Amino acid sequence: MSSVVLLPYAPSSVAVARQRLSTDLHDCGVFAAAIDDAVLVVSELLSNALRHAHPLPSGMVKVTWLRNDDHIEVAVSDGGAATEPRAGRPTLSSLGGRGLGIVEYVAESWGVRHDGDTTTVWAILPAPNGTGNGMNGQVAALREAG
Repeated sequence: MSSVVLLPYAPSSVAVARQRLSTDLHDCGVFAAAIDDAVLVVSELLSNALRHAHPLPSGMVKVTWLRNDDHIEVAVSDGGAATEPRAGRPTLSSLGGRGLGIVEYVAESWGVRHDGDTTTVWAILPAPNGTGNGMNGQVAALREAG
């Protein structure tokens, strides 16, 4: 299962991407907690692209996901930024800067690819089949941690 979605360079695109990804993974029988984790990661990657990067030449951002076996790769492509995406280490009083740290915690691996003027930030997460209540994965641990 794979999907490529071109979305407007706008905050409303985060909700659209979340819904599409959640529906696709649910339809494939992915464990509910794994869906929550994948949706969280896509939200963080897309929000960072909208906050820090330029749109693609089309004025859009591209969100992709590919599920094979028991993993899913999610990726967000944009028009690049002046700085390289990296996990920050914000202070307790900082209002932001935690997005890629969350991705780093939830994903098995993540990274950045460059292709000309396009920057793609990707992450690989476990995506086992099954059912669940959505509170058994890394998202539950993050919620409990506050």
